[in-house]
Amino acid sequence: MKTLPQTCEQCLKDYSLALEDLNVFVQRARKNGLTESQARELIINFEVAHELALKLINKYFHKQGKGPFSGSRDATVEAFHAELIDDGKVWLDMIIDRIQYNPVYSMDTQAKFLNNIQHSYIDSLDKFEETMTEKLEEIEG
Repeated sequence: MKTLPQTCEQCLKDYSLALEDLNVFVQRARKNGLTESQARELIINFEVAHELALKLINKYFHKQGKGPFSGSRDATVEAFHAELIDDGKVWLDMIIDRIQYNPVYSMDTQAKFLNNIQHSYIDSLDKFEETMTEKLEEIEG
């Protein structure tokens, strides 16, 4: 049985749910700190939310007749130019941190990555949710 492709609204709903989970982990980390297991869970939740944000960006641009993009960097740059995201550098840093955190590399980047998620990335992801909600309401309204 074929499934219907997701709409922008469905992508936003999935993203919002993942972001809600991520916010819970971030608040817990800010309040109580993180065990090693919780740190991994926070990073996994961040990666899921970021992937869903990129999926939403791609779906939104597809609906606008733009794309496809060759990768997350190109989609992020286009989202910045279209004012879907307000801080392109932070979003590009998200991509770089995810690449550097990859276990293939021997660098120990977890502490920096966790700090960035809690003090920079979460705010940008929250702002993106607000912006996309407004954009989709404009299109539908």
